Amino acid sequence: SWERHGLVGSEIKLYCLSFSWRWLSEDVSFSWSYKPEAAKDSISIFHFARGQAYVDNKGPFRDRLEFVGNPKRRDGSILIRNLEYNDNGTFTCDAKNPPDIVGRPSSVKLLVFDRVPTRAGVITGAIIGSVLGVVILILALYYLMRFLVARRVLSLSCWLLFLFCSTVEKGKKKSGKEGSQQRQVGVKDVLTYLQLEILES
Repeated sequence: SWERHGLVGSEIKLYCLSFSWRWLSEDVSFSWSYKPEAAKDSISIFHFARGQAYVDNKGPFRDRLEFVGNPKRRDGSILIRNLEYNDNGTFTCDAKNPPDIVGRPSSVKLLVFDRVPTRAGVITGAIIGSVLGVVILILALYYLMRFLVARRVLSLSCWLLFLFCSTVEKGKKKSGKEGSQQRQVGVKDVLTYLQLEILES
């Protein structure tokens, strides 16, 4: 069996599925029983058969239990409203799909608290912490990328300014054909650098 936790005054859905290799029969049935804590015997609280749902009208769940399953989908789940401390115990569902004679009962232990139990609270806190960690990581990567892009643009600007100044200074010292060739070399260097930057990006 496995555990389900509920809060006082809330509602909880208890699941029950029919597992069978045969086609779903019109006579599929679901029977729920309940064994309170410290009790030796179980009591029947719900039964579904031939399309009809029957709730124990004298038991502890007579005004709080509702059938919310879908027999056509092999689902015999029930809903219990307005949970109380006295609801603590083990719920067992026995699903049968004729001509199968023996079903596969499944049990769930219900624990009712007035607040979220520590273990569930720790799990919730861990989930919230993980989500916040992912958000912080994404923001850090975003600002890092902005910093690197800004740094690359600044580096490119400084390099172009340095190259331009060097070309102008050399152009002043040389005249005629030699000066023209030097300026052409400078322009080619700029284009080559820009191509490399684009490829790296």
